Amino acid sequence: MVRTQIRNRGVRDPRVLDAMERVPREHFVPARLHGRACSDCALDIGHGQTISQPYMVATMTEALALNGTERVLEIGTGSGYQCAVLAALAAEVVSVERVPELAAEAELRLAEIDMTNVRVTVGDGSVGLPDEAPFDAILVTAGSPAPPPSLLLQLQEDGGRLVAPVGDRKLQHIVVMTRSGNEYTTEKRTACRFVPLLGAEGWKL
Repeated sequence: MVRTQIRNRGVRDPRVLDAMERVPREHFVPARLHGRACSDCALDIGHGQTISQPYMVATMTEALALNGTERVLEIGTGSGYQCAVLAALAAEVVSVERVPELAAEAELRLAEIDMTNVRVTVGDGSVGLPDEAPFDAILVTAGSPAPPPSLLLQLQEDGGRLVAPVGDRKLQHIVVMTRSGNEYTTEKRTACRFVPLLGAEGWKL
């Protein structure tokens, strides 16, 4: 999976490649899909949600440019797989999931592989966790019509970075935004298609 789907498509960060090799993707998919865990596609995990394509997990994680010291906020826990990859690369990860059942399942899966630097909470991820800000990096794993303003304000002022799929409900592009004081630089990257980010600063329920 790492060689053919990720490295061969241009992901070069050795820490990201190592994390993708070490985190057992099959642990984060329903039992009925274990045989397809490493397929080059997103997989249904119930509740209208998916576990992202391996390449998309890798390329979005690489865009965060983590060095191991960061506090990371993830929006959209899902099965917990992306969260586990982030936890292998950062000092602390807090993940927000809208669906309580998915949050509970992800928490259990993460504990089973001894990811101790992770916390999962239930809530509206589109508004983040203002009481726990700032974060060095924020990763959004659902598509939104625009980068949520609340999330941008929760970035560390000196170089905080947000990576999110932005566009309409059918097609988005990965957007990387870096904060410097009250200014943000924006870089538009690869096209993608994610489930919608539902909430006050995403798509309406």
